[in-house]
Amino acid sequence: MSAAPTQQAALDGQDNNASQQARQTTDVLDQLMKPEVQESLTILVENLPKLAEMVTILTKTYDVVQNLVTDKVLIDDLKGGVEEFVKPIQDKAKTYAQAAIEASDRAQAEPAQVGLFGILKMLKDPQVQKTLRFAQAFLEVTAERQQRQQ
Repeated sequence: MSAAPTQQAALDGQDNNASQQARQTTDVLDQLMKPEVQESLTILVENLPKLAEMVTILTKTYDVVQNLVTDKVLIDDLKGGVEEFVKPIQDKAKTYAQAAIEASDRAQAEPAQVGLFGILKMLKDPQVQKTLRFAQAFLEVTAERQQRQQ
């Protein structure tokens, strides 16, 4: 007689599962009866070939990217290439920064005023001439561009 309650509990559990599945099926059918869901499903079915092609392409792309990301030799080569490109620029930037800092220190240490004769003497310096030519050319280029925009 002790088996009867166990069997009954098992049957109740099965009935409960069956009724739950029936409710879920009804819920799904109710959803499928909605016009917007039917329209969406129709669009999905019509576009399945395109979707399959897109998934194939995305999978291949993922595989290629995954192989590239995990390839240590490629990463090291890219890193080396970038360093070769950036190193000269970095060195020049450091050189100019050091020169600017040194020039600033010298200018602050020199309390004397620059007079007219000092300016005339500086104008003979080749670096000053080069800088003035650059400034003149730069101003001409910007003036031309402004005229073209108007």
